[in-house]
Parts: sequence; structure tokens; C-alpha cells
Amino acid sequence: MVAGFQIEEMRPEHWEQVRAIYLEGIQTGNATLEADAPEWEAWNAGHVPSPRLVACREETILGWAALSPVSGRCVYGGVAEVSIYIGEAYRGQGVGLTLLQHLVRDSEAAGFWTLQAGILKENLASRQLHAKSGFREVGYRERLGKLNGAWRDVVLMERRSSLIGIE
Repeated sequence: MVAGFQIEEMRPEHWEQVRAIYLEGIQTGNATLEADAPEWEAWNAGHVPSPRLVACREETILGWAALSPVSGRCVYGGVAEVSIYIGEAYRGQGVGLTLLQHLVRDSEAAGFWTLQAGILKENLASRQLHAKSGFREVGYRERLGKLNGAWRDVVLMERRSSLIGIE
């Protein structure tokens, strides 16, 4: 376990380290179908303002988690897509679980009733992490997108908030 880190709101000045962690995830080939991390302005525009969290030890960002809206339609206002990335040196040490549990708590406080995650089939660590945080597999999308010329399958996981009476 990584000791001595805290969870706090992501701030724009964290972006350089957040983007570097995102790029580490991209380089694994199993974190996303994206081929590159965007610049701050594009990333900021594509994610809800809060919650956006970082795990940090002093000035070092260990990992981050944020939400993206799944639709612009008002009926989906309480549904969001989870992004969570942990720095390579901190994976498997409890940082991800702590971050995701805080993201779940803070998302419920912000009125989100469903969180979903599209996880590449081969990313067993992420699937297990989400399962430990109350997500369940609800679907499987074959050949959803190409990465480096190869079709990739995505497992859809979701978590319903128990705070609003739907589970």
C-alpha cells in the first residue's frame, strides 16, 4: 500500500502531471482507445466540473479520476462516464481503490445516480478495481473501436447509487 497520500480536487495546475499519467495509461495499450492525451482546454471541456479528483503526496500526483457526461439530454443528467488513471509506479497499491471510492461518494453528493465505465476487455485490473467499488458488468461491446489497427472489445460496467433507492 502507498502510505501518506491524500485525495483532493483536481486543479488546472495539476494538468501537466495528470496528462503524463494519462499518457502512461495510453502507452499500455489497454487503458483507452485514445491514441493521445488532449490539451487542457479540450479535456476540461469534456469533463464535468466536479468531482475531479487527484491522489497526491505533497506535490506529486499519483493518480486521477474524473467524470464525463454521457449525453447532453437532461434525462441523463445524473449519468456519467468514469475515467480513472494511476501512475505506473503506484498501480496495485490501493491508490485506485481510494480514488474511485472518493469519486463514487462525491458523485452521489453531486446528484449522479449512475456511473458507467467502458473498459477494454483485456484490462482486468481496471475491471477488478471497479467491481471492488460496487460496479457490475452489464454488457459487452464487440469491436467497438480500433486501436493501432486492431479492433478492440469493451466491457461496460455500471454502478447505481443506493442513495436514491435504485440498485
